[in-house]
Amino acid sequence: MCSYKTFAAMHCFNVLTLLFGSCASSSETKVVHSSHSAYENYITYIWHNRLYLYTAAAFTITLWFALKIFLKKKSLSKDVVSSWVQEATKNDECCAKRTEVHISGVKIFFGSQTGTAKSFAKELSGDVRSLGLPAEVLDMKEYDPDDRLAAESSSKCVCVFLVATYTDGQPTDNAGWFCKWLEEASTDFRYGKTYLKGLRYAVFGLGNSLYASNYNTVGKNVDKWLWMLSASRILTRGEGDCNVAKSANGSVQADFQAWKLKFLKHLRDLCRDDGNCCGKREKGTSCVMTDGQEVDAYENAALDSNYTESLTPSQEEPVESSSDDDDSSTSPSVLDMEDLGSLMSSVKQMPSDGGQVAKRSRKMARKSQEEKEEERREMITPALREALSKQGYKLIGSHSGVKLCRWTKSMLRGRGGCYKHTFYGIQSHRCMETTPSLACANKCVFCWRHHTNPVGTEWRWKMDPAEKILQDALEKHQDMIRQFRGVPGVKLDRYEEGLMVQHCALSLVGEPIMYPEINRFVRLLHSRRISSFLVTNAQFPKEIRSLEPVTQLYVSVDASTKDSLKKIDRPLFKDFWTRFLDSLKALAEKRQRTVYRLTLVKSWNVDELKAYSELVALGQPDFIEVKGVTYCGESSASNLTMANVPWHREVVDFTQQLLDMLPDYEIACEHEHSNCLLIAHSKFKVDGEWRTWIDYERFQDLARAHLESGGRKAFSALDYTAPTPHWALFGAREQGFDPAESRFQRRNKGKDISGC
Repeated sequence: MCSYKTFAAMHCFNVLTLLFGSCASSSETKVVHSSHSAYENYITYIWHNRLYLYTAAAFTITLWFALKIFLKKKSLSKDVVSSWVQEATKNDECCAKRTEVHISGVKIFFGSQTGTAKSFAKELSGDVRSLGLPAEVLDMKEYDPDDRLAAESSSKCVCVFLVATYTDGQPTDNAGWFCKWLEEASTDFRYGKTYLKGLRYAVFGLGNSLYASNYNTVGKNVDKWLWMLSASRILTRGEGDCNVAKSANGSVQADFQAWKLKFLKHLRDLCRDDGNCCGKREKGTSCVMTDGQEVDAYENAALDSNYTESLTPSQEEPVESSSDDDDSSTSPSVLDMEDLGSLMSSVKQMPSDGGQVAKRSRKMARKSQEEKEEERREMITPALREALSKQGYKLIGSHSGVKLCRWTKSMLRGRGGCYKHTFYGIQSHRCMETTPSLACANKCVFCWRHHTNPVGTEWRWKMDPAEKILQDALEKHQDMIRQFRGVPGVKLDRYEEGLMVQHCALSLVGEPIMYPEINRFVRLLHSRRISSFLVTNAQFPKEIRSLEPVTQLYVSVDASTKDSLKKIDRPLFKDFWTRFLDSLKALAEKRQRTVYRLTLVKSWNVDELKAYSELVALGQPDFIEVKGVTYCGESSASNLTMANVPWHREVVDFTQQLLDMLPDYEIACEHEHSNCLLIAHSKFKVDGEWRTWIDYERFQDLARAHLESGGRKAFSALDYTAPTPHWALFGAREQGFDPAESRFQRRNKGKDISGC
């Protein structure tokens, strides 16, 4: 019996037979039936034994797959073993090279003018020693690079250069020769491009971004010259910015701390060869060999919980080029590995079209972000707060301060007042010396504060309201006065009067006129019937013109020519001379009392009589104070010495010579103790009597009427004058010392940097 499937197969076969030849002969039909019978038996046999057939097929396929997998694993195993061998060989080679690249010590070179770079060098030295490495701090002035620098290439030392940029982008005094030699060597064919090959170095520059054209040029140049001589940079150049508004980390000290952390981490890994080499290195590091040296690249690694690396494009570039630096003869032919990453990154980010538009958009977005960041910053950083507090400042809010003048202390004891008491009749013990802006646009060589205050050309910080500044200033001033209660020598009546402030000298430090709400601050003073003596450095003519009436407006005229002003005041503005002259013109437009303050610096500006007379004709001031410069002690921020301080007799001689060129002026008063004279316009000499003193009550009435009338009721300097006492006049026996006071001669007087 055939099954159903067998029958179906036979039926199909019969159909095919009918299709291809239904007319076959009977003999042929017999053969077909015979073949069909054999085929049917074969099919039937296979069907009955199909289980064995399926088992055999499954076994064969399984065997084939197993063999295939076995062969594949064997091949992979060989590749893995080969890679392990290669990796082990590479690690051994790398470790061997690390052993050769170990560090014998660190030499820290500093180029410093104010002492900041020197202090950084000492600090870094201590941190390096804490890693177990010897460290040596070297003054560039005492180091001969021609004889010794090439030897550092084979000494296995790392050389660190902490260099500051000084006036006009020049090196500091102690780094001048070193930088000059390095620059010449980098372009001198006798040294060759590989003169310093093998020298490992790092550079940190100190500068001020307010001097945009010369910002950190010395640091950039030292980095460039070393690189041109084939020295190997182990760390991207760091840049510290003294401009707190632009500093990446808030101050030059914070910039150095961020860079130092990164340097120490690199240094630690460079000298580590005990079980933490190459293949076993920490996560986030890489081992790159360049010219036989190892460079550790910590990319996107956070070095501190409070530090996020944010390098600007200028910090990423190894060489700052200009039109003068494009000569291929001086350009290295080998690209540093550190530069390759920056180059590839910039290429990837370069758009195929619209590149300039995208670049401008990114620049505008970055500028906008920087401005927002600057708005959130305070003028007084923690480091500045500490430095100013040590000098006796009582800081107010985020940008103001108050300090007790030594003349206030003196008059509380009945020992005499300052020159303003002699010239204008203020009561020194009732005078508050303050400022709503600690920032300044100059870095004068005779600065009383040794440049611890911030600098700036415009307001870029948080701003406190004028009401808060005045209220806090009065409270802090009164607190300082209260400390004199019961002090031997302090007069009780003077103490009681001292608590009631009558005068405000806006001349403590910085540039008060920079404060955006200076007019409101002045109005608040006058509302309390407190007189206002405001001093400006003649760099803000627009603000001078918009300034509301003050009791007396000063302009510091520290020099009479462009060159000498640049040397003495060291202004931040590029157009400082134009601003200076425009400020004097703005002063001539004022109707209230105006004063030129001339500070004489011997051997600097005392020979400029004709130029001074021209400036007087330009500003037409009511008064001219001629004062010898005050020596505030030795400071690395200035090369001023006692030799630059003129004697009082020399100040008198200068003033008399100047008057020969000023027909409308005369010497009115003298304060020998302050080495100061007052030249007054002849209009203040009424009926042969000098009227340089001020009727303060009369001024307050005039100022109130002016304010309430919206400025329609104008008044002039002659409307609030008062007679000058005889003892204050020039030529008097007292030489400006009030006879009502008791003269006190101090023995072994130390330096005093206070004053007004």
